[in-house]
Amino acid sequence: MSRLVTNTVGRSVLFLAGLCLGGGISPVAAADLIIAASPSVSVPLEALARAYEAAHPPTHVRLYYDRALDLRRTIASIQQDGRHFIGTGEVSLVAPGNDELLDRLEQKYYVLPGSRQVYAVNRLVLVAPESLVEAPSSFDAVAADGRLRLAVADSDGTALGRETKALLETLRLTGALEGRVDVAADARGVLDHVLNGQADVGIVSGTDAARERDRIRVVATAPGDRPAPKTHSIAMERYCPDRAQGEEFLRFIHTEAARAAIRRVGYETVEERKEPAP
Repeated sequence: MSRLVTNTVGRSVLFLAGLCLGGGISPVAAADLIIAASPSVSVPLEALARAYEAAHPPTHVRLYYDRALDLRRTIASIQQDGRHFIGTGEVSLVAPGNDELLDRLEQKYYVLPGSRQVYAVNRLVLVAPESLVEAPSSFDAVAADGRLRLAVADSDGTALGRETKALLETLRLTGALEGRVDVAADARGVLDHVLNGQADVGIVSGTDAARERDRIRVVATAPGDRPAPKTHSIAMERYCPDRAQGEEFLRFIHTEAARAAIRRVGYETVEERKEPAP
């Protein structure tokens, strides 16, 4: 049995194992909004939840986390068994870690078609240490300056490395960078190489860069849609107990308060608003 984590933003985190031991879990209040989500998107969702609570008192947003496959099975059991709750309350919104799973949930009518909203975009960025005064301002500038070394993640063992390789091939910079690429094990390694002086600049995701914002700065963002940036979406569960509140959360995603919260944790936002379906 997988361990389930229900996070009430602004309250303590409750750990569940399928049983409510000793009656220690209080019922969900009428104003609570429950989102079933993948742990991989906990950072942007918690930022959104805190911003939503601040703008909509006394609503509390509860985040239920589970791996993508188990999340799909849980949603399926809700539909098949007539149970419209997870943990201690009814689910309103679903936010898996990747949009492919959301596609499948939508096809099976586990979520309402047309309700999907993109709330965060994670794009590759070029980073430099704060100490590098004359940092290059673009990927082309790195390729043009033969003195600069570039740190990248291993393309054989990491998704970040494969995405970085695809980006450099798309920009036609692979040849110009030959002999100046410093390969690290992962994103943490790329940042360490940049901070320790083994490389002058590095390529990581926007969220990776945000974790070191005090020592690292973003000097350029990957242009265009090749490779396609990762988008994270949320949709309304078919049996959402309070559609008005669910729709309000989906609308809130496109407000400046929500966008600011998302940008603070290293993600980009979709500026163009898409109205949720009625």
